[in-house]
Amino acid sequence: MSRPDVARALAGISHTPFWLDSPDAPGPEPALAADTVCDLAVVGGGYAGLWTALLAKERDPARDVVLVEGRTAGWAASGRNGGFCASSLTHGMENGAQRWPDDLALLERLGLRNLDEIEAALTRYGIDCAFDRQGKISLATEPYQVRAFEEAVALADRHGRSLKLLSRDELRTSVDAPGYLAGLLDPEGCATLDPARLAWGLKAACLAMGVRVFEHTPVRRLTATARGVVLATDTARVGAQRVALATNGFRPLLRRTRLSTVPVYDYVLVTEPIGAERLDELGWPTRKGLTDAGNQFHYFRRTPDDRILWGGYDAVYHYAGRIRSEHDTRSATFERLAGQFLDTFPALADVRFTHAWGGAIDTCTRFTAFFGTARGGRVAYAQGFTGLGVGATRFAAEVMLDLLAGADTERTRLEMVRRRPLPFPPEPVRYIGIQLTRWSLDRADRNQGRRNPWLRLLDRLGLGFDS
Repeated sequence: MSRPDVARALAGISHTPFWLDSPDAPGPEPALAADTVCDLAVVGGGYAGLWTALLAKERDPARDVVLVEGRTAGWAASGRNGGFCASSLTHGMENGAQRWPDDLALLERLGLRNLDEIEAALTRYGIDCAFDRQGKISLATEPYQVRAFEEAVALADRHGRSLKLLSRDELRTSVDAPGYLAGLLDPEGCATLDPARLAWGLKAACLAMGVRVFEHTPVRRLTATARGVVLATDTARVGAQRVALATNGFRPLLRRTRLSTVPVYDYVLVTEPIGAERLDELGWPTRKGLTDAGNQFHYFRRTPDDRILWGGYDAVYHYAGRIRSEHDTRSATFERLAGQFLDTFPALADVRFTHAWGGAIDTCTRFTAFFGTARGGRVAYAQGFTGLGVGATRFAAEVMLDLLAGADTERTRLEMVRRRPLPFPPEPVRYIGIQLTRWSLDRADRNQGRRNPWLRLLDRLGLGFDS
């Protein structure tokens, strides 16, 4: 039975993603109506596809670029995430250290440079997406997490990064809640933003640069020919010399990557406007991104209009990886998230939520993007961002363009770029394994972080997951 306070807080919610629920949303571009040819075709109108199209025109303004999107630009993960734009290309420094220790310092530098370039591009193209680069604080609720923060500070110091451990008293100047013991501040590696406005701004920049954008044009098939690659849609075909695939967790057009990712559903709540003055009084003056440090973690932040966004914790995989609109809403998760919010911030017990939604994240077995080429180097792809794609998609766009050009760069020489992750097993083993992993991670959170035999086996196989 639902808690009365939770039921009250969720009464009357909208299931439209908060960021997309705006009168400023641009109208769609026309669907592809007739066969066309181009130098570069980009499949997917999320961040990865938009950055690829835009950067391709920056590299060569004369290049004819076509972008095709099955619905509208930014409607999926790019428009419904939490708005954390992180510099990390490796899903956290610890994951990077375990997988690519020799490249970690370079990966960290490239990630910070990528975030700098995102910030510069927003200024250059006049994209107003409330970009606010104040950093991020991770929050410890258990003593063992504080010890992990100390190790993270030392790891960062060895690889040219500066993180700061915040005491409980220091933490209270940013966010004051009784359950938080300490914080880990990354002052330069994260910004918050309005994700939908970023996608809409990138689309506008693409159009201004001469990219031909076709929306409501799903691509059904990819075929290599002697002259290039043909993309078949419901209404017409696109013939291209080169193709970049940026399809997130949706069914890949390349058979070789179909076991490389699974779609995992993430869920988010947003409150009614609370007001800057009240939030300041309640000990929440910061606009930094915030996360707690559990395996099943929450991410949260103030929005530009002084609401609180609160998401995460549940990560739901549906059998056979089906992406369906009905999976975007899940009452049990919304109730769990609302209850956890009210327990964490009792001073906000009177606050109601206005928006609750979910969406699919493409995850892979190494929890960070992977890359590759197909069809004799004419097709490039990037997948598997695992929730950190807001920033990393721009880097992925650079990698795909490098690969399509056959260029030898510091990006293409990275082991992370040259090697693909292990695939997931087929069903039903995949479903059983994912559910066992979720159960084990929950157990670890309830047992001082101790990993059971299943998690230790995954660690030995290079599949260990800790966030």
